[in-house]
Amino acid sequence: MLKENFNDLIAFLVVARERSFTRAAARLGLSQSALSHSMRALEERMGIRLLTRTTRSVSPTEAGERLLERIGPHFSEIELELSLLKELRDRPAGNIRITAGEHAVDTVLWPVLQGFLTQWPDIHVEVTVDNTLMDIVSHRFDAGIRLGEQVAKDMVAVPVSPPMRMAVVGSPDWFARHAPPQTPADLQHHRCVNMRLPTLGGMLPWEFSADGKELRVRVEGQLTINDLRHRIAAARAGLGLIYLPENCVEQELEEGSLVRVLESWCEPFPGYYLYYPSRRQHTRAFSLLVEALRYRE
Repeated sequence: MLKENFNDLIAFLVVARERSFTRAAARLGLSQSALSHSMRALEERMGIRLLTRTTRSVSPTEAGERLLERIGPHFSEIELELSLLKELRDRPAGNIRITAGEHAVDTVLWPVLQGFLTQWPDIHVEVTVDNTLMDIVSHRFDAGIRLGEQVAKDMVAVPVSPPMRMAVVGSPDWFARHAPPQTPADLQHHRCVNMRLPTLGGMLPWEFSADGKELRVRVEGQLTINDLRHRIAAARAGLGLIYLPENCVEQELEEGSLVRVLESWCEPFPGYYLYYPSRRQHTRAFSLLVEALRYRE
């Protein structure tokens, strides 16, 4: 009975956190039908409903939420202690889960991971590319990468990139038909490619600063798209202006397929930080990755 309960409780924790039988079954290496049977068996033994199921979603009931809050941290501690035991081996080993946005993965994480994984073959890293400002604790990530201003104050924050600058760019053809903006206010006369904030739902404001003056501008245009590659393609196709980190378009600016404007209004700001909970003990594998990512001037 004890072993049966433990297996089913572990499965419950994954379902409750993932809010999906499909994703939970994939993580556990089970079929959805086997997982569903396991949850029904657990509820029958406990005599209380733990999950609310619909055709599209699954979520914990009030009792399920209480069980998740009470036992979840204990199972996490067990997993951590088992990982720490592996540190007694000759080579560092373990699993690390990180979430970061598309640009941070491309410019910060991926360049480091290629050499890191080759150097440490027993360390496994799972990367979730996600532009939302998700809670890494509730989603059981070991760490995340965000801009410094987006990191909660109760987190440990390690710089992993140099300061950054944004850029406003458009195609030569666009500027042959429209006068280049001299100030951010002039953007009202241009079509701009918008990006919707995945967490809040609104459009990303274009932020500018010069001589201590800061401006947040809401722009208009025909196209809204979150993918960096397609925003660049839209600008090259003459669909309007785009606003993005300058290192995304270095090649296009050099070859002349895109032209930069409002450069004096785009001052440097603190770049990306790796962040993680301050109260958690970490494995040697995690510490090695932190040091590999740490930015040093």
